[in-house]
Amino acid sequence: MAITSANQLELLQTAEAVAREKMIDPGLVIEAMEDSLARAAKSRYGAEMDIRVTIDRKTGNARFTRVRTVVEDDAVENYQAQFTAAEARAYFEPRKDTRWLRDGAVVEDFAGGPQPGDVFEELVPPVELGRIAAQSAKQVILQRVREAERDRQYEEFKDRAGTIINGIVKREEYGNIIVDVGRGEAVLRRNEKIGRESYRPNDRIRAYVKDVRREVRGPQIFLSRTDPQFMAELFKMEVPEIYDGVIEIKAVARDPGSRAKIAVISYDSSIDPVGACVGMRGSRVQAVVGELQGEKIDIIPWSEDQATFLVNALQPAQVAKVVVDEDATRIEVVVPEEQLSLAIGRRGQNVRLASQLTGLDIDILTEEEESKRRQAEFNTRTQLFMDTLDLDEFFAQLLVAEGFTDLEEVAYVELDELLSIEGVDEGTAEELQARARDHLEAASKAALENARALGAEDSLIGFDGLTAQMIEALAKDSVKTLEDFATCADWELAGGWTTQNGQRVKDDGILEPFGISLEQAQDMVMTARVMLGWVDPDELHRTSDDDEATDATEEAGV
Repeated sequence: MAITSANQLELLQTAEAVAREKMIDPGLVIEAMEDSLARAAKSRYGAEMDIRVTIDRKTGNARFTRVRTVVEDDAVENYQAQFTAAEARAYFEPRKDTRWLRDGAVVEDFAGGPQPGDVFEELVPPVELGRIAAQSAKQVILQRVREAERDRQYEEFKDRAGTIINGIVKREEYGNIIVDVGRGEAVLRRNEKIGRESYRPNDRIRAYVKDVRREVRGPQIFLSRTDPQFMAELFKMEVPEIYDGVIEIKAVARDPGSRAKIAVISYDSSIDPVGACVGMRGSRVQAVVGELQGEKIDIIPWSEDQATFLVNALQPAQVAKVVVDEDATRIEVVVPEEQLSLAIGRRGQNVRLASQLTGLDIDILTEEEESKRRQAEFNTRTQLFMDTLDLDEFFAQLLVAEGFTDLEEVAYVELDELLSIEGVDEGTAEELQARARDHLEAASKAALENARALGAEDSLIGFDGLTAQMIEALAKDSVKTLEDFATCADWELAGGWTTQNGQRVKDDGILEPFGISLEQAQDMVMTARVMLGWVDPDELHRTSDDDEATDATEEAGV
């Protein structure tokens, strides 16, 4: 596109045409033209000059001006675009082809003289663009138009993340599908397709907008058909009660193309959430199944009670018993022998989906395995009491049957709890506690001596919250000083899980056998760092207060 000073009206016509084609503001195209003309003028008058071009939005008249700014005497860096107040006085006379601006307004009163910050504008002859300059101007305009188009696409699609979009397949690139979504292109990566889905150009496709990102090459719209929320959005489209908020989808878990579980709850007691999602003769759920290439879907009623929810999540298997541990992150499920394979599912699919749905680590045992394990624990605890408290087998079994699991419970429990055991009088109860405390003290003394022998220093031994046995375990793991302890990560102490090659791997913590939780480990490490002066306690309290305020705000729904 060759632009000359003679075809002024054509500038506006060109801007309108480009703006309509690219669906952007015509003003952005005109600004791009102004920029390109200014660059061309600089190539003629000199790159050091500050040449600006303004195009009248009504007539298309292009106004070329040279701009110079008044600066302090010692601040002149470019004499072609800047001058001092003294130098500016020679130009401080009103002329037809010049004007002075102060704070963006034309200066009419010259009495005060020029001041730093004032701008002097002087008309210069328009440039005639040759072939090379016109081509360069065209590239500038096209670049600015592309940037404006990208901004428009990003603004249009950024709020559509988390929704379903319909499109038409344009082409396939290295297994990724490029989809025309109207005013832009989106990509469905090969790992976001269900199973072995294949598409041809011009096929219609429905997918979930997983992410919209602004990148150098333009907005990138990423689609997915395997994301669990794709299924949730499909149900929202098929089930009016979900769209209206009467029924809520609480959790979704998928093995794309094979099987899925979705947990729902109804806030209207007269509406069955499962029945509403299934629909008349399964019409609603079948519509979703058809879109997901035959994926089998288990619709489960959600429950606040963890155990009840888990029993529902393991359907169609029948559960005999559920045992939740204290921190409620791991749960044991006991099933009849004939239900074991059904509970686990093919290649562990059923239990894996139930784990994703509930957010719990699930151990599945048969009734026989659970019975054997319980018996083994009973025997171990019985032997512990026999060895440490010098009891006969019957009395030791009696303690275990009453719920005592370790020496600490016997040593420090209220005396009345021991007296409630049949056949235990006050003298016997006091003797039991005395023996338990003596054994614990002896064990602590031995552990402390061993820890010192391993190199544990007084700074660690005197740290509040660590028992002698804990200090011994730390020393065995080369944590021998308070400084060593302060450099530990919370998961190194309490244990945790990591993912390696797609598999969850357990990391054993040094203090995990002593029942130290991740939060307790974090508190202990931070306390050690404060004691060493590594962390400002005031800053720590401020951060804690900020976290509490954030939690309170989130709970309030703000």
